[in-house]
Amino acid sequence: MSPAIDYSSNRRALVPVRSNERFARPRLVEVPKTPKGERVQAHDGRELYLRSIEPGDVPALKRQFARLSPEDIRRRFLHSMSELPDSMAQRLTHIDPAVETAFVLMDETVKPAEMRGVGRIFVDEAANSAEFSVLVERDWSCQGLGALLMQRLVDDCRRRGLGEIWGYVLLENRPMLHLCKELGFVRRLSPDEPGTTLISLLL
Repeated sequence: MSPAIDYSSNRRALVPVRSNERFARPRLVEVPKTPKGERVQAHDGRELYLRSIEPGDVPALKRQFARLSPEDIRRRFLHSMSELPDSMAQRLTHIDPAVETAFVLMDETVKPAEMRGVGRIFVDEAANSAEFSVLVERDWSCQGLGALLMQRLVDDCRRRGLGEIWGYVLLENRPMLHLCKELGFVRRLSPDEPGTTLISLLL
């Protein structure tokens, strides 16, 4: 099990490599401290910073949404949306850490810094479980970043002592289904949500 993010340590995380090694512990390399988060290197060598979401991320979150295709939006929100309302952007960036975790992957090579990936959980305390969602921009897909975000969400659920992590995924979203299968998630059809499947992992 990978450790939780420790911003005080001088470490650089490499995303998991290929499929059968995808959820192995990332190799860590000593680097100088940075206030931006944990440095992550994608398979193609590009670098991002992994950190918790912050209230000031509203503009970056809205810019990311504007770059998404209709297909990407439907896969993430399970329905079509033409824009991300300010109220929703505020809600998604102002989280309650007691029952939520949200990690972002920030691209600091551009100004202002851009959000390239988001992974989050919402905890259901009564059910001792958490619902997850993961989104990586298409230009950054197939780089191990979704796998890294899923790793950290699973780690956070285990740190919280939860018994299960789960989420609804569109049947057409094969990359996410494949990723979760490799991690050990199981699938079951959702009769109330045609075209979707419920995937879950016992912790």
